[in-house]
Amino acid sequence: MSASNGIATRFRGFLPIVVDIESGGFNPLTDALLEIAAVVIDMQPDGSLQPSESWRFHVQPFEGSRLDPASMAVNKIDPFHPLRPSVPEKDALTRLFRDIRTALKARDCTRAILVGHNAMFDLNFLNAAVLRTAVKRNPFHPFSSFDTATLAGVALGQTVLAKALQAAGLSWTSSEAHSAAYDAQRTAELFCLICNRFGGVRS
Repeated sequence: MSASNGIATRFRGFLPIVVDIESGGFNPLTDALLEIAAVVIDMQPDGSLQPSESWRFHVQPFEGSRLDPASMAVNKIDPFHPLRPSVPEKDALTRLFRDIRTALKARDCTRAILVGHNAMFDLNFLNAAVLRTAVKRNPFHPFSSFDTATLAGVALGQTVLAKALQAAGLSWTSSEAHSAAYDAQRTAELFCLICNRFGGVRS
C-alpha cells in the first residue's frame, strides 16, 4: 500500500491538516487573525503517521479588527512591525488553500479535516476569515475536526498542550510557544504519537 493511498483510507478520504492560529483575541468575528500555520499529516509505508510539509503566514489585521491587550501580551506579536512579512488575510488563505488542494490531490483525498489543540478555536477563526474574505474552494470540512486536547486527555491524562507533550516524551520550549508554526508542529507530533499508539483501523 502506498503512503498516499494509506492516508486516504485511514480517515475516510479526509487528509488531516494541523492548523494553529494566533489572534488578537477570542472572538473570531471581531478579533484579528495574526498568524496561521498548517502541517500535513502523512502515512509511512509501515502505516505510521508523521508530520509532512508545512506552511506559515504572518497576516495583516483586517480593517477595523480588535487587538485585545491581554492576548497580545501572551502571543507577543507586533502586527505593525516594519520588518514583519505579513500579507492580507485573503492572500494568506488563497495561497494556503491552493497548496492544501495540491496535497489532497497527491494523496487521493477528498477533503482536509482540521486538527488542532482546542480545535474549535482555530476552526471558528478559519471559517470567519473565509466568510470575511469570500475566498472560494475552502478545502476544510466546515465543522468536523480532530481535537488533540480531547485525544491527549484520553490517551495521556493531560489536556494542556505543554503538559501533554511532556507526558508523551516530546519536547516543548516555552519561549517558542504561541508561534503558530511552533505550536502547529508540536501539535502535529502529538497527534501522530496518539494515532500511532492506537494503531491502524481494522475491519
